Amino acid sequence: MTHKTRGIVLRNVKYGDSSLVVTVFTELFGIQTYLVNGARTAGKKGNTAALYQPASILHLEAYHHPIKNMQRIRESSRAILYEHVQSNVIKNSIALFVVEMLHKLLRQPEKQEDLYYFCEDLLVNLDRAVPSVVANLPLFFCLQLSPFFGFRLQDATPGRMGTEEVYLDLEEGCFSDTQPGHQNYLSNALARQSMDLLKVQHPDELAQIQLTQQQRRNLLKAYVSFYAIHIPDFTALKSISILETVLNVG
Repeated sequence: MTHKTRGIVLRNVKYGDSSLVVTVFTELFGIQTYLVNGARTAGKKGNTAALYQPASILHLEAYHHPIKNMQRIRESSRAILYEHVQSNVIKNSIALFVVEMLHKLLRQPEKQEDLYYFCEDLLVNLDRAVPSVVANLPLFFCLQLSPFFGFRLQDATPGRMGTEEVYLDLEEGCFSDTQPGHQNYLSNALARQSMDLLKVQHPDELAQIQLTQQQRRNLLKAYVSFYAIHIPDFTALKSISILETVLNVG
């Protein structure tokens, strides 16, 4: 029996002489692994491997057997035709960061529709975003993603912005006017910038947040470490060094 679902490609690996093993975050079944036979050979429909680039958003008709670790795709087509994500170096770097984060965090094949819609919407917004939004989008993504996995940074309490010293405790996930007794925190300017980022409800609002390249790098490093603190066995991201290089846009 086949099912129709949308899916975001997270990873593809060559298999045999002509096939691919593709990891997809699907709308209906969560993270799934698919064998795509003959994807790298020319047939009636041509070479279909290009469909399965990381961050591609697809319509899938796929076989699904709950007890199997690998499924099969019957038909696939693009659900979203990007204008820039696959060709623009900066936007592609951010998209690869997004899918690598998802690949590390999604460990069980369970339906997570709200998370799926958030990620699909973020990639669509990335494709059309202006540079001032693009520059801050990885930070927005990190802050908005964590609640789906059971932890988050709490918004600052009213009046906190007026205190002389402000700290963001990454272990407790909260703001404080007292320096934490460990090294996992942000202070003053970076903590206040995090307050501003937490107020953002839609990516378009990111254009109003002015950050330097170094501030973006420091914030991104801190937010990724926030995941490492709270997610067991969260390993280093391969995309992070490239992303840090391109965060000087905007």
